[in-house]
Amino acid sequence: MLKLISWNVNGLRAQVRKGFLEKLEALDPDILCLQEIKLTEGQLELDLEHYEEYYNYAERKGYSGTAIFTKKKPLSVTYGIGIPEHDQEGRVITMAFESFILVTCYTPNSKRGLERLDYRQVWEDAFLAYLKKLEEDKPVVVCGDLNVAHNDIDLANPASNHKNAGFTDEERAKFNQLLDNGFIDTFRYFHPDETEAYTWWSNFANSRARNIGWRIDYFLASEALKPRLISAAIHADVMGSDHCPVELQLEA
Repeated sequence: MLKLISWNVNGLRAQVRKGFLEKLEALDPDILCLQEIKLTEGQLELDLEHYEEYYNYAERKGYSGTAIFTKKKPLSVTYGIGIPEHDQEGRVITMAFESFILVTCYTPNSKRGLERLDYRQVWEDAFLAYLKKLEEDKPVVVCGDLNVAHNDIDLANPASNHKNAGFTDEERAKFNQLLDNGFIDTFRYFHPDETEAYTWWSNFANSRARNIGWRIDYFLASEALKPRLISAAIHADVMGSDHCPVELQLEA
């Protein structure tokens, strides 16, 4: 069995000051995928006894970025999706293992006023094409902060957010395309009707304590992996970031 955890840490250096290493030990994943690490190379040195560390830094300092810490040695590691206009912000790491490919992703936020929605649409098409190309080799697991709540059940206030970043018709349609192309939303596979299951909360108005949140962090899996899926979970009790970790367990 493999235990995979994905977490948007909203700044890895800040997390380390908030007990990240203790949380890592408690969660004890075989593979940990991180988004929004907000690091530049050389800014943080971690001495993780059981994990190999891989980082994809954004060119802009203190922005975006992803990382994977893994106990299981990958066959190969690549960074980005091979398109320069999309690979400057450190948003994707891909690892190949014997029987599947793991991709962690920090999807661009459309931002307030939807100023980046047009770019987001271009990104989504390029990312889906990238995943489908990977699938020609092996089944794929995609995880990360995908910056979209899929359906009304996935956020506390759907009616008032239809024109806001993360819940626009355009963003949700792109997520539907992922599912239509054979990817399984693993949390909904195991918990199809669970309500108030969120992974991100605004820092305003005491949102987390009131559980006024959004589910925007995911594990998606290729259809071919369905027989190997064991469980999916949200660790809403793990504090420190405005996101919480999400988990997938699958047969190795």
